[in-house]
Amino acid sequence: MIYTFAIIFSIAFIIFIINLVRKNKLDEKYSILWLFASVVILIVALFPSIITIIAQKFNVFYPPTLMLLFAIIVLGAYIVHITVVITKQNKMIVKLTQELGILKEKFEKKEEEK
Repeated sequence: MIYTFAIIFSIAFIIFIINLVRKNKLDEKYSILWLFASVVILIVALFPSIITIIAQKFNVFYPPTLMLLFAIIVLGAYIVHITVVITKQNKMIVKLTQELGILKEKFEKKEEEK
């Protein structure tokens, strides 16, 4: 039952992400990670023995903990990436605001001279 739910969820999530990209609400570069994660969930749901095999190779006694660890690592890396993107955008916003202020001041001075 849980595998059926995972398959349905991953397919629905893939469709959801594709719709967000199609409606220009999500950039393609950000959608790749979500699509990749959905495909991984789909593969694991279709072939659940994969997790057991990987867990045995890493000497993990309870295979679902390996999935949880992998999810935490991926989400942590994604949070760092998003933080870097936000920092760059904040710097660009500050720079654009300063440039706009300078241009506005120049425009007002030209209007006063006329």
